[in-house]
Amino acid sequence: MKYESLPDRLEEVRRVIAEHQRLGGFSHPVRIVAVTKGHDRSAVEAAAAAGLADVGENRVQEALAKQAELQTLDVAWHLIGSLQRNKARQAVGRFRCIHSVDRADLATELARRCPPGVRQRVLIEVNCSGETQKGGVTPDDALDLVRVVAAEPALELGGLMTMAALTDDSAIQRAAFARLRQLKGSIEAEGFPLADLSMGMSGDYPVAVEEGATMVRLGTVLFGERPQ
Repeated sequence: MKYESLPDRLEEVRRVIAEHQRLGGFSHPVRIVAVTKGHDRSAVEAAAAAGLADVGENRVQEALAKQAELQTLDVAWHLIGSLQRNKARQAVGRFRCIHSVDRADLATELARRCPPGVRQRVLIEVNCSGETQKGGVTPDDALDLVRVVAAEPALELGGLMTMAALTDDSAIQRAAFARLRQLKGSIEAEGFPLADLSMGMSGDYPVAVEEGATMVRLGTVLFGERPQ
């Protein structure tokens, strides 16, 4: 059976999260978003069977195809990859949360495309690593984007998201995650509550948890390497 090791892997991930929350002095719940990009529907089914209620996909089309195959499966879908404006119409209402809103024109397009009665939860993606190849609004411009999102009745401002640099240097990882946590505090001081900090992936989630992550996006550590 594919993914037979998932329950044991998940138990270890939860142990690591608990330990690093203790080290960081946090006790809030940490939601595990099981990243199933590149895997077939059986990964989503295995995640649900293991008790994971949140599933993350990078690409809209791949996610929608899996959603069509798994309509009766009770999971919450998250879009964690970058989103182009021309995909906004397909994305709204199909994901519990869109983690990658990084510019004002995308936010307004998502709001415009929301069907009546739909309120789309979004996170602001912030580039806290300073890498030019990464998406995300700069920390200095994040408050302006928060104001744009908060002004759209069709959007629910859920919090912030970031990715650390791809490195084994925990100090570099920590600097990015700490920057997001500090940014959350400064934005909340301006009157914008932010429930979630989506930060941490398979290679750096322990450090993210120590810095206050409320959501971690985990693929390889749960499912192994993606099929080639």
